[in-house]
This record gives sequence, structure tokens and C-alpha cells, in this order.
Amino acid sequence: MKLVKLQVTNFRNLEPDIISFNGNINCILGENGNGKTNILEALHVLVTRKSFRKNTTFPQLLSIDGDNPEILFSSLFLDDGDNVTFSGKMNPQGSTWALNGKNTKKKLDAKLVFINPFDSYSFSNIPSFRRKWFDDHLSMLSRDYKKVLNQYNSALKFRNILLSKKPSQFREQLNVIDRQMADYAYELVAMRNQFVTELIPFCENTYRDIFSEDHSLKIEVDSRFHGFSPEMIFDYMQQRLEKDLIVGHTTYQVHKDDYVLLFDGMNAYEFCSLGQQKMSYLSLLFAYIELFRYNFNTYPIVLIDDVSGELDKARWGRLVKFLEQREFQVLITTANEKFKEELEKINGANKIYISNGSVN
Repeated sequence: MKLVKLQVTNFRNLEPDIISFNGNINCILGENGNGKTNILEALHVLVTRKSFRKNTTFPQLLSIDGDNPEILFSSLFLDDGDNVTFSGKMNPQGSTWALNGKNTKKKLDAKLVFINPFDSYSFSNIPSFRRKWFDDHLSMLSRDYKKVLNQYNSALKFRNILLSKKPSQFREQLNVIDRQMADYAYELVAMRNQFVTELIPFCENTYRDIFSEDHSLKIEVDSRFHGFSPEMIFDYMQQRLEKDLIVGHTTYQVHKDDYVLLFDGMNAYEFCSLGQQKMSYLSLLFAYIELFRYNFNTYPIVLIDDVSGELDKARWGRLVKFLEQREFQVLITTANEKFKEELEKINGANKIYISNGSVN
């Protein structure tokens, strides 16, 4: 599915202009503070119903105050040759959506991958960010993973509630929950390992294709439960139960697992330069995009928010060439004049110029 047109009203500083896109590379150009990232965010809210910016609520998205404040969305997509319209309205009470003119509660069946230059630091330094990154992206590939993850998280939440209360009253319930969580954990570890195994070949290829350098780039799941059966995981939880009861929450389970990025066999978070970490993270993202296509025979829509500060000029050119050779739809922003010049050289690219929220 590819985006053809987008119009938003009362969204941040954006004017209600109809913005047209092509099916390949769309360069959104303008000075800082003029609304480039807001276009990406508007599409993200339309498709996922949430912003990629942290802790963003409706009042922050709204451009005006009034008696009946609301944000309006209107869009046209092309899905396997068929036109798909998707529109919506958001206000303080909630939101309503329509697919091809008919009201729907379902989200649009479009997939987005958002590439934010600042996420490279978080990925390399914050384990919780890495866990969420892998959970989110694996959930896009596998409904089974998303289902089991939700079941696990619900059980974990209930377990922690019981642990925080009088433990003697809930021993039997904790035993039942631990059995369930052991089964869920076993499935999650297996699916995570499978995901990493499938992703690794694409990682090395994309690193070489983008940066013209040969390096080994691999990922490992860091879990205590490798090789464990559900019964072994249950036994482990029982052994830690007394400690969990004392502290009032679950001290370890698969929600504490981590992922290690290995650059030429070394832990990239500890031994790589900042530049190598950034390049490895970008390679991981584009590897995921290729794996997505391999699984579904279609690409997600790729949103790239100004990465010019993450790469030197030589690698800008490699990235632009890489994007030209791919078939996925890209929306890429920049305020950097030199990077803008590189993007403007792309044959057939759609150039969108924005100033003070208005597209021209």
C-alpha cells in the first residue's frame, strides 16, 4: 500500500493543503521549524492513531483552540492497483474513522517504518528501548507474536498486582499464573530467536549496500531461557518466588531479555564508535524493511526524519543511491542544504517544499 494524497486540518502548524506523493522517493524540504516532521507525524497518527513523539496528547497535536476543536484527516492510498480512501476526525472525546466512506473501528492496513536519527543513541544505550523496538517490529511481522506478547503482558501485570498484596492469600493463583507465563515465555523466546535468525542475512547485505564496507553484523537474543522447556521456566519462576514476594514485583522474566548487536563479533554498544553504532542501527532498520518484503511480498512505507547529521557527506551519497535502487515508498525530510542538494539530484523524486506549514 502506498500513499497518494494526504490532507490534514488543524494539525500542529500544517495548513490544510492537499499533499501529493509518488510511489518511490518523496523529499520534504524546508527550514527547521516549518513543518517537515509534522507531515511524517500526521501520516503516522493517521495509520497508527498515535504519534511517534513521546507523551503526545491531542492538545499538543491541535493547532487551534475553539469551542469545537478537532483535527481532520483525509487520505488516498493505492493498494495493489485499487484506490483506498481513509479519513478521520479526532477531538478531546476520541476519534472516528472511515474506510472508503464507511465508518470503521479498524486501523488502516498500511505498515510504516519510522527512522529517527536520535533513536540510534537510545538503541545503543537503553535496553528498554531495544526491547520495545524488537517487540514492535516483530509484532508487525507476526500476529502470533503480538497475540502471545499481549497475553504475557496481561499475565505479568496481574502477577505483579498479586505480589504487591498479601502473598499468603494468592499462592494458588500465583502458581496458575506462573504456569501460563512459562508457556508464553517459551513461545516468545522461540519466536525472537527465529526473527533474529531471519534478520541477520539482511543486516550484512544492507550494511554493505549502503556503506560500501564489508563487516559482520549479527544480533543475539540475550535470554536466560535459551534451551529451557516450559517446565524449566516454571521451575525457575518458583525458585525466585520468595524474592519476588519480598520486593512486590516480578524480578526476572522474558520482558527483561535483551538484544545484542555484534559488529565484527564485538558488542556494538560497548566497543563500537558512535559512527559505527549509527551505521549499524540504520542497517538494522533497512534490513528489517527487506525482511518485511520477503515475508509479505510488499514493502512498508518508510519515513525518514533528517538523518543528515548522522552520516558524513560520502555516506549521504551511498544512502541516496541505496534508496534509488529500492522499490519502497520513502518520505524523507531534511533542512541540511548539502543533503538537500543530494536529494534533489534523484531522478524522478517528488520534491515537496514547505514553509510556515504551507506546501508549495
